[in-house]
Amino acid sequence: MEDTPDQEQRGARTEFQESLTSETQSPLRKYMAITLGEGGLFSLIKYEFITCMFGTFPGAAGYVLRKFFYRRLIGTCGAGVVFGRNVTLRHPSKIHIGSNVIIDDNVVLDGKGGGDGITLGDNVMIARNTILSCKGGSIKIGENTNIGMNCLFQAESTIDVGANIVMASYCYLVAGGNHGIDRTDIPIIQQPPVSRGGITIEENCWLGARAIVIDGVTVGRDSVLGAGAVAIRDVPEFSVAAGIPAKIIKNRKEPAGE
Repeated sequence: MEDTPDQEQRGARTEFQESLTSETQSPLRKYMAITLGEGGLFSLIKYEFITCMFGTFPGAAGYVLRKFFYRRLIGTCGAGVVFGRNVTLRHPSKIHIGSNVIIDDNVVLDGKGGGDGITLGDNVMIARNTILSCKGGSIKIGENTNIGMNCLFQAESTIDVGANIVMASYCYLVAGGNHGIDRTDIPIIQQPPVSRGGITIEENCWLGARAIVIDGVTVGRDSVLGAGAVAIRDVPEFSVAAGIPAKIIKNRKEPAGE
């Protein structure tokens, strides 16, 4: 018996799509699965009240109110944390924030999935419109690190960013998200995900604007990844790398002129 068009359509969905389009779950349960991940109706009411009342509250009063109330949503939160306007928190119990962290307007912190969620060290700064999204993996950012505007971290495995990192705008770190393409009898979206071990950015690095680091790559300590570079293989420590794909153009320990 041949599959009906509806059966074929269901077969082309991912597991996550199936959970959101399932007719056995109410819209409320689907919403809770996306936003909270755990907790009951009381947790949802608290989440909705805090985010709706204070998420867009303007001026200094908004910063003070979010500082006081948002820490009651997330897993752990240090002293002196600043939350900008329109900050989106998903699966907040899996978000852990150190002290004196600044999270600018329109940032998304999404701890969704079976990994360890998001961990931000002390004195981290995340500029506006940046997205940190765990899709089953984990994201860790070390202390004193600055993340520029409009960056995207997507972790189906692990993204480990060290301390004292400077990351310019529009940088992309994508750990996972690859699909197998060997089979032709099923859609690519249905083929098993491919993981290459995650991304590691060691301490004291500088990533230029629009730099991209793909899954399985380690950028060694004290290195520079030039603007627009695409790192598809490891970058040794104290290196300067640029281009597509990124190539080593300098060792920072070598004297100038050699």
